[in-house]
Amino acid sequence: MIMQMLEAGGVEIVADFERAADPDNPEGYYELEQVKRIDRGGEIAWLSGIRGKAIKIVSHYLRYLPDSNNYRVIFLHRNLDEILASQAKMLERRGKDAGADDARMQEIYIDHLAKAARELASRSCFATLDLQHRETIRDPEAAAARINGFLGGLLDEEAMAMVVDPDLYRNRAGSC
Repeated sequence: MIMQMLEAGGVEIVADFERAADPDNPEGYYELEQVKRIDRGGEIAWLSGIRGKAIKIVSHYLRYLPDSNNYRVIFLHRNLDEILASQAKMLERRGKDAGADDARMQEIYIDHLAKAARELASRSCFATLDLQHRETIRDPEAAAARINGFLGGLLDEEAMAMVVDPDLYRNRAGSC
Protein backbone atom coordinates (compact mmCIF):
# COMPACT_ATOMS: atom_id res chain seq x y z
CA MET A 1 0.00 0.00 0.00
CA ILE A 2 2.77 2.47 0.89
CA MET A 3 4.67 1.71 -2.30
CA GLN A 4 1.49 2.32 -4.29
CA MET A 5 0.97 5.60 -2.46
CA LEU A 6 4.52 6.70 -3.20
CA GLU A 7 4.20 5.77 -6.85
CA ALA A 8 0.89 7.62 -7.20
CA GLY A 9 2.43 10.63 -5.47
CA GLY A 10 5.21 10.87 -8.03
CA VAL A 11 8.09 8.91 -6.50
CA GLU A 12 9.96 6.60 -8.86
CA ILE A 13 9.69 3.00 -7.63
CA VAL A 14 12.45 0.41 -7.87
CA ALA A 15 10.91 -3.06 -8.20
CA ASP A 16 11.33 -6.01 -10.51
CA PHE A 17 7.80 -7.43 -10.06
CA GLU A 18 9.20 -10.98 -10.27
CA ARG A 19 6.67 -11.92 -7.63
CA ALA A 20 3.37 -11.50 -9.40
CA ALA A 21 0.16 -10.20 -7.88
CA ASP A 22 -1.91 -12.99 -6.35
CA PRO A 23 -5.01 -13.42 -4.14
CA ASP A 24 -2.92 -12.59 -1.06
CA ASN A 25 -1.67 -9.33 -2.55
CA PRO A 26 -3.81 -8.43 -5.57
CA GLU A 27 -1.99 -5.13 -6.21
CA GLY A 28 1.42 -6.78 -6.41
CA TYR A 29 4.47 -6.99 -4.18
CA TYR A 30 6.68 -4.08 -5.29
CA GLU A 31 9.79 -6.04 -4.38
CA LEU A 32 13.31 -6.24 -5.73
CA GLU A 33 14.95 -9.65 -5.54
CA GLN A 34 18.42 -8.11 -4.97
CA VAL A 35 17.25 -6.90 -1.56
CA LYS A 36 16.72 -10.49 -0.44
CA ARG A 37 20.42 -11.23 -0.90
CA ILE A 38 21.96 -8.39 1.08
CA ASP A 39 22.02 -10.45 4.28
CA ARG A 40 24.17 -13.05 2.55
CA GLY A 41 26.89 -10.66 1.48
CA GLY A 42 25.13 -9.89 -1.78
CA GLU A 43 26.29 -7.02 -3.95
CA ILE A 44 25.00 -3.66 -2.70
CA ALA A 45 26.65 -1.22 -5.14
CA TRP A 46 23.27 -0.92 -6.86
CA LEU A 47 22.02 1.06 -3.84
CA SER A 48 23.92 4.16 -4.96
CA GLY A 49 22.09 4.07 -8.30
CA ILE A 50 18.64 4.38 -6.75
CA ARG A 51 19.05 7.58 -4.75
CA GLY A 52 15.81 9.55 -4.65
CA LYS A 53 13.71 6.50 -5.51
CA ALA A 54 11.60 4.21 -3.34
CA ILE A 55 12.46 0.61 -2.63
CA LYS A 56 10.71 -1.84 -0.37
CA ILE A 57 13.05 -3.31 2.22
CA VAL A 58 11.50 -5.39 4.97
CA SER A 59 12.77 -4.65 8.45
CA HIS A 60 14.92 -7.79 8.63
CA TYR A 61 17.31 -6.33 6.04
CA LEU A 62 17.76 -2.85 7.53
CA ARG A 63 20.86 -3.83 9.49
CA TYR A 64 22.66 -4.79 6.28
CA LEU A 65 22.31 -1.36 4.68
CA PRO A 66 25.60 0.53 4.63
CA ASP A 67 25.99 3.73 6.65
CA SER A 68 27.46 5.40 3.57
CA ASN A 69 23.94 6.21 2.31
CA ASN A 70 21.12 8.14 3.94
CA TYR A 71 17.73 6.44 4.09
CA ARG A 72 14.25 7.76 4.67
CA VAL A 73 12.38 4.81 6.12
CA ILE A 74 8.61 4.67 6.22
CA PHE A 75 7.90 2.00 8.80
CA LEU A 76 4.35 0.71 8.57
CA HIS A 77 3.19 -0.93 11.80
CA ARG A 78 0.36 -3.43 11.79
CA ASN A 79 -1.49 -5.27 14.52
CA LEU A 80 0.32 -8.59 15.06
CA ASP A 81 -2.93 -10.57 15.18
CA GLU A 82 -3.72 -9.23 11.70
CA ILE A 83 -0.27 -10.15 10.40
CA LEU A 84 -0.57 -13.68 11.77
CA ALA A 85 -4.08 -14.11 10.35
CA SER A 86 -2.93 -12.88 6.96
CA GLN A 87 0.09 -15.19 6.95
CA ALA A 88 -2.00 -18.17 8.05
CA LYS A 89 -4.45 -17.62 5.19
CA MET A 90 -1.61 -17.23 2.70
CA LEU A 91 0.09 -20.42 3.89
CA GLU A 92 -3.21 -22.32 3.87
CA ARG A 93 -3.90 -21.20 0.30
CA ARG A 94 -0.46 -22.46 -0.67
CA GLY A 95 -0.93 -25.77 1.13
CA LYS A 96 1.82 -25.09 3.68
CA ASP A 97 1.91 -25.52 7.44
CA ALA A 98 2.07 -22.34 9.51
CA GLY A 99 4.74 -23.88 11.75
CA ALA A 100 4.97 -22.19 15.14
CA ASP A 101 1.84 -21.32 17.11
CA ASP A 102 0.54 -17.75 17.16
CA ALA A 103 1.76 -17.03 20.70
CA ARG A 104 5.31 -18.03 19.77
CA MET A 105 5.14 -16.11 16.51
CA GLN A 106 3.99 -13.00 18.40
CA GLU A 107 7.02 -13.30 20.71
CA ILE A 108 9.31 -13.57 17.70
CA TYR A 109 7.69 -10.56 15.98
CA ILE A 110 7.78 -8.42 19.12
CA ASP A 111 11.46 -9.20 19.62
CA HIS A 112 12.21 -8.51 15.96
CA LEU A 113 10.32 -5.20 15.96
CA ALA A 114 12.19 -4.06 19.07
CA LYS A 115 15.51 -4.88 17.39
CA ALA A 116 14.45 -3.05 14.22
CA ALA A 117 13.45 0.03 16.26
CA ARG A 118 16.83 0.01 18.01
CA GLU A 119 18.58 -0.31 14.66
CA LEU A 120 16.71 2.64 13.19
CA ALA A 121 17.29 4.79 16.28
CA SER A 122 20.97 3.98 16.69
CA ARG A 123 22.21 4.73 13.17
CA SER A 124 22.40 8.29 11.88
CA CYS A 125 21.89 7.12 8.29
CA PHE A 126 18.21 6.47 9.04
CA ALA A 127 15.40 9.03 9.26
CA THR A 128 12.16 7.27 10.12
CA LEU A 129 8.46 7.99 9.73
CA ASP A 130 6.27 5.58 11.71
CA LEU A 131 2.77 4.97 10.36
CA GLN A 132 0.01 2.70 11.62
CA HIS A 133 -1.58 0.44 9.00
CA ARG A 134 -5.07 0.80 10.41
CA GLU A 135 -4.83 4.61 10.62
CA THR A 136 -3.46 4.82 7.08
CA ILE A 137 -6.53 2.97 5.81
CA ARG A 138 -8.90 4.93 8.02
CA ASP A 139 -7.48 8.32 7.04
CA PRO A 140 -5.34 8.04 3.89
CA GLU A 141 -5.33 11.80 3.41
CA ALA A 142 -3.59 12.32 6.76
CA ALA A 143 -1.11 9.53 6.00
CA ALA A 144 -0.39 11.02 2.57
CA ALA A 145 0.24 14.42 4.18
CA ARG A 146 2.63 12.90 6.73
CA ILE A 147 4.50 10.99 4.02
CA ASN A 148 4.69 14.06 1.80
CA GLY A 149 6.04 16.20 4.64
CA PHE A 150 8.60 13.54 5.52
CA LEU A 151 9.80 13.33 1.91
CA GLY A 152 10.04 17.05 1.25
CA GLY A 153 6.55 18.23 0.32
CA LEU A 154 6.53 17.74 -3.45
CA LEU A 155 4.20 14.74 -3.77
CA ASP A 156 0.62 14.59 -5.00
CA GLU A 157 -1.19 13.85 -1.74
CA GLU A 158 -4.61 13.50 -3.36
CA ALA A 159 -3.34 10.83 -5.77
CA MET A 160 -1.59 9.08 -2.90
CA ALA A 161 -4.75 8.90 -0.80
CA MET A 162 -6.82 7.67 -3.75
CA VAL A 163 -4.87 4.40 -4.07
CA VAL A 164 -5.69 3.23 -0.56
CA ASP A 165 -8.34 0.53 -0.96
CA PRO A 166 -10.13 -0.33 2.31
CA ASP A 167 -11.59 -3.42 0.61
CA LEU A 168 -8.13 -4.97 0.64
CA TYR A 169 -8.01 -4.72 4.43
CA ARG A 170 -9.33 -8.22 4.95
CA ASN A 171 -7.60 -9.52 8.08
CA ARG A 172 -8.73 -7.12 10.78
CA ALA A 173 -8.29 -7.44 14.50
CA GLY A 174 -11.13 -5.77 16.36
CA SER A 175 -13.10 -2.94 14.80
CA CYS A 176 -11.60 -0.41 12.45
